[in-house]
Amino acid sequence: MAERALPLPLPVRAAEALPLRARLSFAAGHFQNDACAALWFTYLLLFLHSALGFGHRAAGALLLAGQLADGLCTPLLGYETDRSAGCGRYGRRKSWHLAGTTCVLVSFPFIFNPCLACKENTPQWAAFIYYLPFIIIFQFGWAATQVSHLSLIPELVTSDHEKVELTAFRYAFTVMANITVYGLAWLLLNFQVDQPERIEHLGPQDVPIFRNLSLIVVGLGAVFSLIFHLGTKEKPYPWGSSAQPEESTPLLQKEPSALRPLLLWRDWLWEPAFYQVAVLYMSTRLIVNLSQAYIAMYLTNSLLLPKKYIATIPLVMYVSGFLSSFLMKPVNKWLGRNLTYFVGILVILTFASWVTLVKQMGTEIYGAAALLGAGSATILVTSLSMTADLIGTNTHSSAFVYGAMSFTDKMANGLAVMAIQNLHPCPSELCCSECASFYHWVMVGVTGGVAVAAIASLCCIMVWPIHVRYHAACLRGLRGAEGCPGAEGADRSTRIN
Repeated sequence: MAERALPLPLPVRAAEALPLRARLSFAAGHFQNDACAALWFTYLLLFLHSALGFGHRAAGALLLAGQLADGLCTPLLGYETDRSAGCGRYGRRKSWHLAGTTCVLVSFPFIFNPCLACKENTPQWAAFIYYLPFIIIFQFGWAATQVSHLSLIPELVTSDHEKVELTAFRYAFTVMANITVYGLAWLLLNFQVDQPERIEHLGPQDVPIFRNLSLIVVGLGAVFSLIFHLGTKEKPYPWGSSAQPEESTPLLQKEPSALRPLLLWRDWLWEPAFYQVAVLYMSTRLIVNLSQAYIAMYLTNSLLLPKKYIATIPLVMYVSGFLSSFLMKPVNKWLGRNLTYFVGILVILTFASWVTLVKQMGTEIYGAAALLGAGSATILVTSLSMTADLIGTNTHSSAFVYGAMSFTDKMANGLAVMAIQNLHPCPSELCCSECASFYHWVMVGVTGGVAVAAIASLCCIMVWPIHVRYHAACLRGLRGAEGCPGAEGADRSTRIN
């Protein structure tokens, strides 16, 4: 049965470009999340091991619990943010962003502080239970902030290059947040008054450093979140209406292009491109997050560098990432998405080869860190742009798509960290003679090994480009009791160029 031809809507004036002030305000909205994520991934295992004396499995279990909570909350929050209409006249995305920011503010400082009710003889399982609820609340808030912020991108801008530019602005603030965290860590470590024989090694005496760092981070994050809410304008949904298309949704939407069927959250599950992008995004996040989580361990245990390097090396990584993020728009325009991502992966593989061949490094570690930072920035910005391309005009379900992408990322990262922690050769929380080789090969595996998987995923996208094939999803106004009229024609593959 042929699809019924629908009249085209009247042409409307193209949307104006987003002003620079609005782009900067939007990018500021994820500063708190990025700063907290830098602390979480880079210093959580180090803090639990060196400062609090947690064992490898207990520390990995806490990080895994946080990743599982985030992974489970993210798609559910994505579904809810697409359905909700916001708080009053406040936009639905900004409403969830505000709720998430509040959760992060009230929970995160407790994670990087000693257990308030614990004593010297308190068992480790009791401390584990103490930290668990704070981690869950933090991850819920982090997920709500991330999903609502990402899902604003295709709503604020429409063209491909504007999406890349807005994503690059967002990542530039991500790098700024990380630079702020590592710069503060360097200052706190260098101005620490301590005994000369213990200054170069992390231990319980460094607990105040992590505590003060977490308090400063949430304070700065609150300021940037305020800038986001004051400077970003989101069109609110009127009272009594639903964010999801319902039976009363008009057939003719005010779109500048021909009417296309709306994809609801369940329709994305039938899209092959949805899974292609999910695997690529998961591989990207594995490289970025795992290298961030184990770089401090690699520096202190494999290279035996002083503890100030746990601040300066990540700082170099994100300075190089910051610089490369501004090249994303022209490079994407010149090479295209796929080749830009491939260039980033080649840089990551160069870093992995360097680490493999040179087991002892001094100042040359700064050059390797610059490569890792530039490569990570390139693949992360490009993978987010590919996700925005996948969504296209289906902005009503964009939060679910970003939530599902983040779900695969969080689950994979949590399980990978737990697997690495369980493979640790030392029986106790103290590093033994095999630590140096262990963390050396961990860094090689989480960069070079995962990069090979990312290349395989990229090849699939190059062979089968990203496009929406199946249009079983119709306008809800056309749905009957048995589904869409003309479903036979709607089920056929339709390429979106």
